Amino acid sequence: MKFALLNGQRQEAQPNLSGQCPACDQAMLAKCGEVKIWHWAHKGRRTCDPWWENETEWHRAWKGQFPESWQEVVHQADNGEKHIADVKTDRGWVIEFQHSRIEPEERRSRDTFYPKLVWVVDGARRRRDRTQFQNVLNISIPTVSSSRVRRIFSDECVLLGEWAGSRAPVFFDFGGEALWWLLSKSPNGPMYITDFPRIQFIGIHRSGEIQKASGFDEFVKDISKLVAQYESVPQAQPLKQAPPVTTPGFRQMDRRRRRL
Repeated sequence: MKFALLNGQRQEAQPNLSGQCPACDQAMLAKCGEVKIWHWAHKGRRTCDPWWENETEWHRAWKGQFPESWQEVVHQADNGEKHIADVKTDRGWVIEFQHSRIEPEERRSRDTFYPKLVWVVDGARRRRDRTQFQNVLNISIPTVSSSRVRRIFSDECVLLGEWAGSRAPVFFDFGGEALWWLLSKSPNGPMYITDFPRIQFIGIHRSGEIQKASGFDEFVKDISKLVAQYESVPQAQPLKQAPPVTTPGFRQMDRRRRRL
């Protein structure tokens, strides 16, 4: 963890410090070696949040894009269950930065636990993922509404298959200027993907402008509705025969995205 409590105040790890876990109040020790990034660890083998994963520089770089008060926020459900969100914005969006592989059951549990969740997945963790993703992108099919939104086939990309069907928005980070937004409603249904500028993703969520943050809420809903309409078309039927779209099309959403 990046922060522990010292005398009730959040503190980053420094040599020879001890503190308390903000989630379970148990003792934590500062780990400040020369190999791993400096971090806090529970004394002994105790882990209060089973969803927590060991942090990497990739995690820290992403967290560092947002105010410290938004980082590692304890989110408690009505039933008392608590988990530590990587980032929780002032508009209630929880952003989870996932580097290691996650079991489908845990992913679904997080999708359910957080009312407004966005995943950012490290697409560069395994060498094969970038190559497989590029190959899938090369044979993807542009939709009738926008060339930026493409229908893809996940059989040849393990990463896409692992994240298909997530109820929350999923963005893949391959290290470039653009993230890739996976649009999928079920593991076995059609999948779509579109690019989303990294700087815009960060700006939308960290901006103090309520209009921009609220716009992202509506943008997510619009895309979900549109993808659901595409998926309502039988797979055997050519995509070009899809029924007319009644919700805002991707051209309109492209314009809305530019305004966010």
